[in-house]
Amino acid sequence: MAAASSSDSDSGRAESKEANSKWLDAHYDPVANIHTFSACLVLADLHGDGEHKLVVGDLGPSGQQPRLKVLKGPTVLTESPLPALPAAAATFLMEQHEPQAPALALASGPCVYVYKNLRPYFKFSLPPLPPNPLEQDLWHQAKEMSLPSVPVFLEASGQFDVEFRLAAACRNGNIYILRRDSKHPKYCIELSAQPVGLVRVHKVLVVGSTEDSLHGFTHKGKKLWTVQMPAAILTMNLLDQRSRGLQAVMAGLANGEVRIYRDKALLNIIRAPDAVTSLCFGRYGREENTLIMTTRGGGLIIKILKRTAVFVEAGGEVGPPPAQATKLNVPRKTRLYVDQTLREREAGTAMHRAFQTDLYLLRLRTARAYVQALESSLSPMSMTAREPLKLHAVVQGLGPIFKLTLHLQNPSTARPALGLLICFLYNEALYALPQAFFKVPLLVPGLNYPLETFVESLSDKGISDIIKVLVLREGQSAPLLSAHINMPVSEGLAAA
Repeated sequence: MAAASSSDSDSGRAESKEANSKWLDAHYDPVANIHTFSACLVLADLHGDGEHKLVVGDLGPSGQQPRLKVLKGPTVLTESPLPALPAAAATFLMEQHEPQAPALALASGPCVYVYKNLRPYFKFSLPPLPPNPLEQDLWHQAKEMSLPSVPVFLEASGQFDVEFRLAAACRNGNIYILRRDSKHPKYCIELSAQPVGLVRVHKVLVVGSTEDSLHGFTHKGKKLWTVQMPAAILTMNLLDQRSRGLQAVMAGLANGEVRIYRDKALLNIIRAPDAVTSLCFGRYGREENTLIMTTRGGGLIIKILKRTAVFVEAGGEVGPPPAQATKLNVPRKTRLYVDQTLREREAGTAMHRAFQTDLYLLRLRTARAYVQALESSLSPMSMTAREPLKLHAVVQGLGPIFKLTLHLQNPSTARPALGLLICFLYNEALYALPQAFFKVPLLVPGLNYPLETFVESLSDKGISDIIKVLVLREGQSAPLLSAHINMPVSEGLAAA
């Protein structure tokens, strides 16, 4: 019965966790044998039948045997070998007539392969064949855009014929932003670490770096925000929920988390059983909002966003805090308030002068007290550069005998303190010490030396006084530092 109860409680917790989640677990295969990254994942309606499929440029285990895989649901529909490792995949329309079935472009090695209806259709090799004059003019315009370093991530926005921007994250740790008519980068974003991902969310460029952080920049290179991640960033991609007009950035971390951010606000955390190495969000099959994830061990995870799910910022609703709309209970203006206001208006100049006078007097008295403390060494810390010392006193006990502990420290980095003396000044009619003057051992830099002694209270009238502690150097009359100890009243004598 106990085992049955434990099983029921575990299943109940799992159901509760799934009910509170914004995602439905559609499929998980830890041995799917898919090794890829986000640039090689594409969701597309390859046959024009409304059924979106997943195209995967698979690197193969250990970077061997690269293959092109097409998945329908959790099963592999087709699989074909590739001559070299894939670098990126994209779909585009070659024809405008219905039904519109997009073609697949796959960069593999020195070539770009074009597939139509999942069959090889064309191959572009580098260097390419002489293009027609129109294409040659377009490539010549693109060639004039030069970068100081090799780009590793590209993000384009706008239309080529009207106005476009191209953001390129390069291997030198900088992000260069080019515009349509510029031959050289117009803006440059200098990062403190190498970029690991680049995603455009509306008009904000979100960059992930090897310092385990996300940065938001404008298209002119102005830094907007920074968010620190709990682990290293392995992959990034865009979450575009068109039904609600939501665009956010997804970041897969080395600790198995997938974090979703809108600007610097955390919207959701997905915990995977293994580190996620690639992400893809879009329509899969006939589901509009599907998240595809592959793991470091080759697993495949498919999650579907609930239709009732609404992303809000962690820790509260979107927008200003509720307290901002709460009206303050401002008291009504009294007759005294009105009279004081009129007086301040009439005598404002005189009041300001009196305030400035008092302020100058306060500063003068403070400076005099500080100078007096320096001259008489009334400070728990020595101000001499050659003899840096710290003194802290602790009194313990109820009386009539108290334990007095002096904590003496040499904060110097390399120089020990030698030839120091400690002297106690006190009223002999009230207190008695076994030794009012003794030598201090060598003080090693950085160590705390507790020096203990006992103080006996001689008065039975319940009064107390101050005991002065002086730290001296042999051959010098002026103390290096001093402390005044306010002794407590002896409760033992009072009780007797």
